[in-house]
Amino acid sequence: MAKKHDEQTETEKSPFEVGDEVEFKLEKNDFTGYIDKAYNNAFLITFESNDPEIIDKYHNKTVVNHKDLKMIKQAPRIQKDPDEESDDDSKKDDDQKSSDTTK
Repeated sequence: MAKKHDEQTETEKSPFEVGDEVEFKLEKNDFTGYIDKAYNNAFLITFESNDPEIIDKYHNKTVVNHKDLKMIKQAPRIQKDPDEESDDDSKKDDDQKSSDTTK
């Protein structure tokens, strides 16, 4: 089913973002890592381990559901100014202005 325009995915609702340091369980062991990529309900986590079996099996990356993560340290957040126009809107305005002057 297609996502409605005003509908948010689970990861958009979650407090986690790319760059955050998080804690999670993997094969009954606790690990810490960093969020590399967001998916609909989970995140790709890069982590380090000293266990050769874990390294061989996961190659220091795993996907974890956002509900199974605990925040350790938030990455810096970029505040978006709601008054600023998006690049698309300003480009449309520029295009409109240039077409008005050519008439």
